[in-house]
Amino acid sequence: MKTFSKVFTAAAMISSVLFASSCKIDPELGANNVELPPPSQGAPAAPSIGAVYARLNDLVGQYGYQALQEHSSDELLGPTRGTDWDDFGTWRRLHLHTWGPDHNQVNDVWSQVNGSLFQTTLAAELLTGQAKAEGQFLRSFFRFLSADLYGVVQSRPATAPSRGIPNVIPRAAAIDSIIAELESAVAGLPAFNGTNRHVATKEAAWALLAKCYLNKAVYKASPTSPAGPYTHAAADMNKVIQYCDLIDANPLFDIDANYWDNFKWDNGTASSENIFVRRQSDGINLVWATCMGGHYNQTPSGWNGFTTLSNFYDSFEDIDTRKGVDLPGYTSQTGMRAGFQIGQARGPQGQRIGNAIVDLKDRSGNALVFTRNVSPFFNGEASGIRNNKFPLDPAQINGGGWDSKNDFPFLRFADVRLMKAEAIWRGGTATGGETVLSILNSIRSVRGATPLTGTVTPAQLLAERGREMYLEGWRRNDLIRFGAFNTPTQGRTSASEGYKVVYPIPTIALSSNPNLKQNFGY
Repeated sequence: MKTFSKVFTAAAMISSVLFASSCKIDPELGANNVELPPPSQGAPAAPSIGAVYARLNDLVGQYGYQALQEHSSDELLGPTRGTDWDDFGTWRRLHLHTWGPDHNQVNDVWSQVNGSLFQTTLAAELLTGQAKAEGQFLRSFFRFLSADLYGVVQSRPATAPSRGIPNVIPRAAAIDSIIAELESAVAGLPAFNGTNRHVATKEAAWALLAKCYLNKAVYKASPTSPAGPYTHAAADMNKVIQYCDLIDANPLFDIDANYWDNFKWDNGTASSENIFVRRQSDGINLVWATCMGGHYNQTPSGWNGFTTLSNFYDSFEDIDTRKGVDLPGYTSQTGMRAGFQIGQARGPQGQRIGNAIVDLKDRSGNALVFTRNVSPFFNGEASGIRNNKFPLDPAQINGGGWDSKNDFPFLRFADVRLMKAEAIWRGGTATGGETVLSILNSIRSVRGATPLTGTVTPAQLLAERGREMYLEGWRRNDLIRFGAFNTPTQGRTSASEGYKVVYPIPTIALSSNPNLKQNFGY
């Protein structure tokens, strides 16, 4: 089988070591401008597989990858509060779809993804045995992100000289090569056993393959019409169903009776849905997920930043546990619910776990009441509904929560079930006696939501994916596939241009690789 050649950017080819030691900020671009090392006489050596997994850490945080996927959607907004959170318009430009090739986070994520492609290519081609298969999975994962975000994948062999200029593969060809590599890697990967969700498994590869086939029509669209409309082939949808069924056959997976078992501090053992994760012990933490929207006077002390849009909040029924619940062992100590926070904020007196829970005040001494109204521009201290998707361990919060053991899920079983439902809706052949309606209701019933009836509409499918998967890094991807990414949303009153479904190639990257061409429209 012919494999897709190796990928990375000349601006990021020297990997994470260079990011730590040689990055500088270009005052005009406001983004990483990575200096190249002296010419090398030979090809790089193979990295340890652990070092390659560490590249996933770049994807877990409020900046960068998560920002590109969520702030551009109908789920998340970065409001300016006086002088707080203006950040030269970084968040506003993402929500308003007014970014360009100079956007700092567009540039940073390009460097992160392509630096990871360099490292994963070394693993995929220079390691052996299971480590090689894991490297192939990781390379496929980062190729998928590159194709999805930027519409291209840079490629050169691991054995090439370190100054070699990468080839550029358009996403229409890249998706075929990603699929081929994943399918060839499966045999060398272990089966999921409940303790190895932090490494590549057969089930993780099957879940990513389902993602590839589900989005294949998007990536096959003309570069000059990237917003579609898309034609989803029945054969591709049948492959989605095939891979979803293979995962479903593993008895260790089930829809959790408690939605929050997938996200709270003990999700590493409590979740029966998380397929592929990054663990706190592997070098991440999820303090940002709580603090990015939490108020300064909550516990732990937040940064009073990002909010959920009220229209998105209103898409949940009040009885839906995904909207928010009082979480045993947590709410009584922190004053916060798991899920969305609106109205009077509560927390422990003196911001110390163990103290009495009281109504909180803002910095001016007024009642701290989170309101529905929020915009990308001018906001008060309490504007906007806040979210709390990854509740931190109360036993760790007095220390800031940094040692809370939350895993971050990249791939999850509920997503697999929803992908199967969507594939059937898009023309795939149903299996196991299931229908689109039966799959959606099998999830909704566990989440406490009212069962759907009648024929499922595309709006219902998209809304269900939003309710289930919010703030897990998939919303932009979903909106594009359903043709809804460019439509107006709260805070953005006009439709954006269709070409915005693909981010621009950063200016600095164009200057470093003559094979790159700017994406249509930019």
